[in-house]
Amino acid sequence: MVQALPELITFSEFAEWKPDGENYELHNGVIKEMQPRGKHEEIVGFLATEFTLEFRRLHLPYFIPKQALVKVAAQETGYSPDILVLNRDNLANEPLWEKYSTVQNSVSIPLVIEIVSSNWRDDYLTKVRDYEEIGIKEYWIVDYRGLGGRRYIGNPKQPTISLYSLVDDEYQVTQFRDKDKIVSPSFSELNLTGDQVFQE
Repeated sequence: MVQALPELITFSEFAEWKPDGENYELHNGVIKEMQPRGKHEEIVGFLATEFTLEFRRLHLPYFIPKQALVKVAAQETGYSPDILVLNRDNLANEPLWEKYSTVQNSVSIPLVIEIVSSNWRDDYLTKVRDYEEIGIKEYWIVDYRGLGGRRYIGNPKQPTISLYSLVDDEYQVTQFRDKDKIVSPSFSELNLTGDQVFQE
């Protein structure tokens, strides 16, 4: 039995179609449903709270939207990150913000965090490339179950936070596990360890 290939759609068609309150992404014209559950959502809630407290403490014009998309330029691709930190001061320069809650300008996006699920290749391969191309300064991959390939998280596999920071337009990666203090170039006073994130 031959399975029909999914119909390719444009980003604009996807943005018009996307139901409110539903979590979908568009990968090169193909719609993907995202279904985070349980522990994944606990970690999202924990990190969103920690970062929101940091924004308030430092009086930063940042916030974490409930549902927003990051569009990859020149591709029919739009991601819905687990945590997307936005710079409110730059949203006026985002042509798709008001109509589609979509950003595509690196100045609007100080940080993106993805919590690894079974589709770990998307986080470690595709999204690293695309977020680097956009110029997002900081990208975390929180692999709380140690699902990523051994070339990404080592052997034996173990829970790992891979922090990608943009240096001369290329990502450099630093990894944190267990009691390691997470060192964030963008949020230097953040006081978190790998264990604190994984145990939430």
